[in-house]
Amino acid sequence: MSGHSKWHSIKHKKAAVDAKRGKAFTAIIKEITVAARIGGGDINFNPRLRLAVDKAKGENMPKDNIERAIKKGTGELEGYNLEEVQYEGYGPGGVAVLIEATTDNRNRTVGEVRHCFSKYGGNLGESGSVNWMFDKKGYLVVERGALEEEALLEVVLEAGGDDVKEDGSSWEILTSPEAFDAVRTALEGKKVELAAAEIAWLPQSSVKLEGKQAQQMLKLMDALEELDDITNVWANFDIEEREIEAAMSS
Repeated sequence: MSGHSKWHSIKHKKAAVDAKRGKAFTAIIKEITVAARIGGGDINFNPRLRLAVDKAKGENMPKDNIERAIKKGTGELEGYNLEEVQYEGYGPGGVAVLIEATTDNRNRTVGEVRHCFSKYGGNLGESGSVNWMFDKKGYLVVERGALEEEALLEVVLEAGGDDVKEDGSSWEILTSPEAFDAVRTALEGKKVELAAAEIAWLPQSSVKLEGKQAQQMLKLMDALEELDDITNVWANFDIEEREIEAAMSS
């Protein structure tokens, strides 16, 4: 899981930069619209929508924008014909890459994704080529010190979570997708601040990358995440944090 946690801990910091806000708004609005279309517009009965709305509030998205996105999803307002698509491929060094997108034009999106892979030493694969290397999990991160380990473990397990693992200055919490919302709600009930909370595709094993391959892989991740239609990118690389930070600052 190291590739996931290292990359995303730094990406969460990077996402706070104001220059990224436009991209963040676009992705969240799409997620709200799709979640409302699939599960209805009431956040009390739609955990996926509630998570998306909470993300929107965390980005200080205006209330009107959120309500408009929900109404587009439920059909109360005319919206885009959005659909969810998953792409799979290989990055430098044989790293498995799993991509989630929300698009109104599959041909445009697959063309953009294929271009990114070609540019940075990878290739787009067929459906089913890599997703077997990942497990779909609820994934939450809590800073160490927010709650004592035993107390944190008790809250997580009582709410139906699977495990709590130490990761440097934080705790990683894993759940089944079905138990994710209950664990998240339980932690919020204890006033525990969450550094991350998402349904994630976590790699079962990792591929160690260094030097040029590592830098190419990071450029590929960044290029994919910059595409407007892409909502999430998961990969099973393991790259030293110093190399990730160097690439971010270059």
